[in-house]
Amino acid sequence: MAYFLKMLPRLSADVKMSLKPHRIDKFFKSRHIMKRGILITLLSAIVGGLTAYGVVRHMAGENVQVINTQDSAQFRTVNLSQDNYPDFTYAAENAVDAVVYVKVSATQTMQQTPNSIFDFFFGLPQQGAPQQRERTGSGSGVIIREDGYIVTNNHVIDGATKIEVTMNNNQTYPATLVGTDPATDIALIKVEATGLPTVPFGDSDKLRLGEWVIAIGSPYDLRSTITAGIVSAKGRSMPNYSGEFKIESFIQTDAAVNPGNSGGALVDKSGNLVGINTAIISQTGSYAGYSFAVPSNIVKKIVYDLMDFGSVKRAVLGITMQPIDDKIAEELKLSSRNGVYIVEVSKSGAADKAGVQKGDVLIAIDSVKVTTPSSVQEAVSRFSPGDKAVLTVIRDGKEKQLDVIFKGTSQENGTVTEDGLVAFYGSSIKAADEETLKKFGLKHGVEIVELGPGKLKEAGAVEGFIIQYVNDQAVKTPQDIIDVVKKSKRAVFVEGITPSGRTGYFGFGV
Repeated sequence: MAYFLKMLPRLSADVKMSLKPHRIDKFFKSRHIMKRGILITLLSAIVGGLTAYGVVRHMAGENVQVINTQDSAQFRTVNLSQDNYPDFTYAAENAVDAVVYVKVSATQTMQQTPNSIFDFFFGLPQQGAPQQRERTGSGSGVIIREDGYIVTNNHVIDGATKIEVTMNNNQTYPATLVGTDPATDIALIKVEATGLPTVPFGDSDKLRLGEWVIAIGSPYDLRSTITAGIVSAKGRSMPNYSGEFKIESFIQTDAAVNPGNSGGALVDKSGNLVGINTAIISQTGSYAGYSFAVPSNIVKKIVYDLMDFGSVKRAVLGITMQPIDDKIAEELKLSSRNGVYIVEVSKSGAADKAGVQKGDVLIAIDSVKVTTPSSVQEAVSRFSPGDKAVLTVIRDGKEKQLDVIFKGTSQENGTVTEDGLVAFYGSSIKAADEETLKKFGLKHGVEIVELGPGKLKEAGAVEGFIIQYVNDQAVKTPQDIIDVVKKSKRAVFVEGITPSGRTGYFGFGV
């Protein structure tokens, strides 16, 4: 093109010599039109390119999704900005220092049998003679406060007589147990240190299926190991063969988790703690593609209760429920399978007093939608006894909103009931009033007000018994008793006065 434009003047001179005047005018007019056409073409190409570039940039920045339909087939194009591509460096580098290695030791008593006559004569233990052996184990933990509070799994520290924590910088501290919650498999321990790195709590409710997460822990003693995966499912529960009370609404991921990861962190791309890695499903005992974490919104409530009260103040709704199946949906003419069917309502429970009836379908708690029994458990577990909420139920095809005040459960020691009593191993206790103390000539004591199924009843306690001493320590309030029991490693011995005024005793194991 440049050569062509350069030759135009010479070409024009040659043409002028051979053409007549009227043809010369016509030639120059056509030459002007040709230049203008070339210019317009160039400008059109530039403008078109800039427009296409702008559209692509806009679509990439806004994550626009385009759906094209051709021959009844749909094609989806998702344009992602650079920020949406997985990059775990920030989350990993900021969270790894707050994930610790937890080593536990426990003493086991074992019966020994002499293998031969030589064992007998050389002084080895005879048959029936107990021998103590130290058992060690390990797991992971997550620092949640700069002053040394660390969350881990209950099964990591269960039965431990010694807990040791090693930081990512290899600094080691002895740790003490603050409290445990077997129902959620969460435990809280503490080390005496300040200025420690922490991982901030994230909102596990906002996790989306397919979202990237990373797991940090110490599998097989490989400390500070980081693996990545996606959120495979939410609200998972597992078969409960022991019959124990459990609250399970796990986050399922495919991040590799192995023995030693228990108690470690599940972190989102922003570096927030969204779960505590707890379990795997495997036929070999090693990772097989499925790992499970306790959601951070459950963990947060549990650990703050343990910090503030030493035990979990667990709310109870008082219902028996089941998932919505096709038969129930057809009978009740439901438009969806979301929610849970109320099979039974506990008499005088929180749901009963709120007006919930058998046959209702519970679909939301405080505007949080519930779709399965495990999601109901997760929602209720965030409340404490005495908290208020709004239940949304479907009854006779219409939505109803009911105000509920959650009650406590006697399954957790220290739970304060609606009547101001304190739950203690299935029974209810309170500080003895002045009239009762004066009646028996006592200066202090805690009264057993209601006796329910549990260790106190099994040990022979009776209603009206005044507890004066627990493990030789004087007690004046229910909290005094709970504090002494927490420190007890094997058994609890109770001294007091029977309703008839006689001295009484009973004991039970912990």
